[in-house]
Amino acid sequence: MPTQTLTLKLPFLNLNQVKSVEWSRLREANTALANRILAMSRAERRKLTTASFKDSELSSAWVNQTIRNVNKSKKVKVFKRLPLETNNQNWTLHKVGDTYSIAFGLLRGVKKRVPLVVHQANHRAVLEGILAGTHRKGSIKLVQSKKGVWYACISVTWEVPRPAETTRFVGVDRGQHHLAVAATPEGRSLFLSFGWIRHVRRHYATKRRRLQRASKHKTVKRLEQKEQRIIRHINHILSKKLVAFAKEHNCGIRMEDLTGIRNSKQRKATKSRADQNRDLWPYYDLETKTAYKALSAGVPFEKVPAAYTSKTCCRCGAIGVRNRHSFRCERCGYQGHTDHNAARNIGAWLGLSCLWVNRPVRALSQQGIVPVVLQVPQGGVHGTPHGCRPPGSPKGNLPPSWVSETSPKGLA
Repeated sequence: MPTQTLTLKLPFLNLNQVKSVEWSRLREANTALANRILAMSRAERRKLTTASFKDSELSSAWVNQTIRNVNKSKKVKVFKRLPLETNNQNWTLHKVGDTYSIAFGLLRGVKKRVPLVVHQANHRAVLEGILAGTHRKGSIKLVQSKKGVWYACISVTWEVPRPAETTRFVGVDRGQHHLAVAATPEGRSLFLSFGWIRHVRRHYATKRRRLQRASKHKTVKRLEQKEQRIIRHINHILSKKLVAFAKEHNCGIRMEDLTGIRNSKQRKATKSRADQNRDLWPYYDLETKTAYKALSAGVPFEKVPAAYTSKTCCRCGAIGVRNRHSFRCERCGYQGHTDHNAARNIGAWLGLSCLWVNRPVRALSQQGIVPVVLQVPQGGVHGTPHGCRPPGSPKGNLPPSWVSETSPKGLA
C-alpha cells in the first residue's frame, strides 16, 4: 500500500512566558552542542553517544537526535539555530475532552504535558488516527517563529488507497491569466482564475521597490513572506478544487511538465512586470500540492510534456492559430478558449501532431516531409510539429521507427 507523510505545524495553547524562555535557553544549548560536535572529526563523530555529553542538561533522547542531525548535515560549517528534535519513541499524544496535548521531557528526568491548538478538521483527523493506531507518528520538532510563537512540528505517516488504473484523465493547464483550467474527456471544464492574485503580486512588487530604495530590508523580507503565504493558501484552494473535480468525474489528473520553463526567454516588458514574470510564477507549488492531495484521495496523477499542447487542435490534432485567449483550427474549423483547448490536449495526451496547416499537404510531400502523428517512444518525445523532424534527424523522409502506423484522415 502507498503511504502519505504529512508534517503538522501546531501552536501550543497558552504557553506561559517561563516555558517560552526556558525552551529558548535549551535551544541555544542544543545549538552550542551541535557546533561542538561539528568541530570534531568524522571518525570521532561516529563513536559519539549520549554518555559523551553527560554535562548537557538536555535529555539523552534529544542529545541522540542532535548527534544524528549533525552527522547528516555534511555541508554545514556552523549552526546558527538548531531546533530541538526527538524521535517518535520519546513523545506521546493525549486527548482530554476536545483538547489535544503532547508529553515529552526536555530535561533529564522531567516529563511534562503541553496542550496544543488544533483548528483544522483534517489535522484533527490525523491526530485521531495516531490515537487509534492507524497512523504512525514520526519525530517531533519544537520551532519558534519570529514573532515568538512556539510550534510543535509533528511528522505523521499513514497508508492511502492505491490509485485505480484508468484511461480517463482530467487535463490541467496552468497559466498566469487563469491559474488553472481543467477539462474532462467529454469537454466539461473548470476555470480557476483568482484574477486578484495578479493585483496582489503587483501591489507587493511596488511596495518592495519603494522600501528597497529606502533600505528597509527587514520590512521587504516581511512583505515577501506575507505574499508567499497568500500564494500558498491560494494553491491549497486550487489543488483541493482540482482533486474534487477529478474525483467527481472518475478521472485521474494530468498536468504538463513545466521543468525548465524559467530558463526560457522572456520579453523585457514581460519580465519587468511582477504579474507576468514567469520567474515569480509558483507553478511547482501547485503541482506538489495537487500531487499529494491526489495521492490521499486515491486519484491517479501524471505529468506529460508541455510542448505544443496549447497550439494543437484538441479535435483533429493539427497545429492551429492562437491569438491571446482564443484558439482557431484552420483544418477542422474548431474554435475555443486557448487554455481549455490545452487542457483537453493534456488530458488526452498520446503524442504530438505533425500537421502544419499553414502549408498545403502536397507542398510538404514534394519536399519529402511526410505529415504523421508521432507516438511517444520509450524515453520521451522526440519531435516537433514544425516539419515533423526530431532533433538531429537526417534530411528526407522520416525513418519508419518515427512514423506511426495510423495517421489522421486526409493525410494519406
